[in-house]
Amino acid sequence: MDEQTPPKEPLPIRRLQESLINRIAAGEIIHRPASALKELLENCLDAGATSIRVTVKDGGMKLLQIQDNGCGIRKADLPILAERFTTSKLSTFSDLSRITTYGFRGEALASMSHVAHLSVVTKTKTETCAWKAHYLDGVLVEPKPGQTADPKPCAGNDGTTIIIEDLFYNTPTRLSALRSASEEYSRILDVITKYAVHNPKVSFSCKKAGSPSPDLSTPSSSEIPQAIRLLYGHSIAKDLLHASFGPKNNTDGDEEMEEEKASDSWTAETHFTNANYQSKKMIFLLFINHRLVESSRMKRALEAVYSGVLPKGASPFIYLSLQINPPRRRRQHQIADTLQRSLASQSHSRVFEYQTLLTGGLAEPEQSTSKKRKGKERAQNEEDEEEPRPNAPKKTASQYKVRTSLQDRTLESMFPVANPSQIDGAAKGKSAAADTSKSREIKESECILTSVKRLRQNAIKGKHKQLSEILEKHTFVGIVDLNKCLSLIQHSTKLYLVNHGALAEELFYQLGLRQFGNFSRLKLQPPPSLRTLIEIAVELEETTEESGLTKPQIVDRIVETLVARRDMLAEYFSFNITPTGLVESLPLLLRDYTPNLDKLPSLLMRLGPQVDWNSEMECFESFLRELAYFYVPGPLCPSSSSNADLETEEEEKAQEKAERWQIQHIVFPSLRRYLAAPKSLLDRDVVQIASLPDLYKVFERC
Repeated sequence: MDEQTPPKEPLPIRRLQESLINRIAAGEIIHRPASALKELLENCLDAGATSIRVTVKDGGMKLLQIQDNGCGIRKADLPILAERFTTSKLSTFSDLSRITTYGFRGEALASMSHVAHLSVVTKTKTETCAWKAHYLDGVLVEPKPGQTADPKPCAGNDGTTIIIEDLFYNTPTRLSALRSASEEYSRILDVITKYAVHNPKVSFSCKKAGSPSPDLSTPSSSEIPQAIRLLYGHSIAKDLLHASFGPKNNTDGDEEMEEEKASDSWTAETHFTNANYQSKKMIFLLFINHRLVESSRMKRALEAVYSGVLPKGASPFIYLSLQINPPRRRRQHQIADTLQRSLASQSHSRVFEYQTLLTGGLAEPEQSTSKKRKGKERAQNEEDEEEPRPNAPKKTASQYKVRTSLQDRTLESMFPVANPSQIDGAAKGKSAAADTSKSREIKESECILTSVKRLRQNAIKGKHKQLSEILEKHTFVGIVDLNKCLSLIQHSTKLYLVNHGALAEELFYQLGLRQFGNFSRLKLQPPPSLRTLIEIAVELEETTEESGLTKPQIVDRIVETLVARRDMLAEYFSFNITPTGLVESLPLLLRDYTPNLDKLPSLLMRLGPQVDWNSEMECFESFLRELAYFYVPGPLCPSSSSNADLETEEEEKAQEKAERWQIQHIVFPSLRRYLAAPKSLLDRDVVQIASLPDLYKVFERC
């Protein structure tokens, strides 16, 4: 046997060098050029500046210069300006509870002096000249060899100019972590844009070094809506709503909140877009006590408000400014709830008003047409007949002629096809699908369970006669937006914009009820691990704090729940899970339709907390709802790399083509045959956008 290795000796603990400590501390404050600029902007605003000019070179890594016309810095304060823990804002510990400025000006400058070459030019109104000083590692240094480190007199205007050169020159690891110069410059512009909106009385400008004109420029003496219009565009400004509120809006009866009402501990002002505006990415400007901050919790709360207002995948613009009494900052978690109630009430009323004006909702049935209109239609038909005869067939006016042939063109047929064989393949596939659908009628299974019978009866009772007729006799026009799940269909002389995702979700739920206890199986080869799939979904969740459990505990609980009920899942839903925790098969709701299996981890995770396992009827209904949501044709996931190779792009195009084919040739024909459309779909998911008779009236006036 070999000799045993000697035990490892503990290493001695040493004090870090002061220069290393300062560089580590600087990294906590200065992450990139934009974060350095944020600190400097706040310094300028604290100094009472009304004009701020920013000059940038190489995205701020070579040069970041910011000039203001504020009160300036006294010459006597320049020697300690860049030292740590030097400030003009505090003198005693109690001042921390009453501070209303941005914070430690000296701390930010000290951090910059440790990771860049820092120089300052400043002049107060009482001094006859400006003073220039250079700093390195927090202390004054000579600008050139042989000169003294004392500040030098120079020409300059009232205010302060901070010059940062060669940022992170002595920390190559942090420098290499930065993005390209153009991306860093865009981050700088984003910071300046947000502060310019919040401070409309201050003039801002930003340009690249050597450029004759600025890339961003705002005037002073404007208001927040005007600043939003200038910086974010007319499309946002024209749809802005405004609200101001505070604790007085709270009506929960909480004693602590009543105390806040009396002391006016916080107020809020917000400008937010209505339901007419929608963007792919949410623009959220949050200022707390005039400081730009990020709050993922508040952002999610506001996104939840708009989730019931905007289409899927659409996002709003929100500017929110909070004024919070410093001792009350621990109460910030209640602000999100108050904001949510206020935004929801204004947004929902606005949505209803705009949808009524722009779309007119669903058309009324022909039987409800007024007598006056019927008289006009009769008169029109009589005018079109040159020689009316008692037994002659009645002539139909042009505006009431309906396209009824399913062989007519769809939206997709109007775009050029690179490979002509695709047309023949699509036509063959369509005819094959039609033949197959006739031979594969989905029959209702026999079931003696009272709960299932009641759910089936509820689906029939909730059927909206007119909407169901529209879907049963519609003509598919085309998919408008695959990511937003929007399609066009025609019924009679009217054109409808429908959310095919919402229609498909209700369809798959009813198909699940229809086949209860007699599902076909979608086999998974090889069968994946139940625990692994749930771990993937739980890991992607942003937070699990509300449950009071850790992520591993959540995974264990969901796995135990599903494995314990695997016999019931297999018997009623053909959802087979092995004793060892492998998922062998899923219920197949619709033949020839393949769900997106990328959503399988999310389905398994949601089956744990979202299904009511304690009541039979609620259990079956919630399980089938989750299964239907899994089957919905959702938006395609974008590629994670902007430089994707040709093979990946071709795969994405093929996947999108397959998705479109399934929606047109499987989902919509199944809607015609099996869906008992509920009235709830009329609220947002089926909207009339055109009527042929109304269009004729418009063109007659032109």
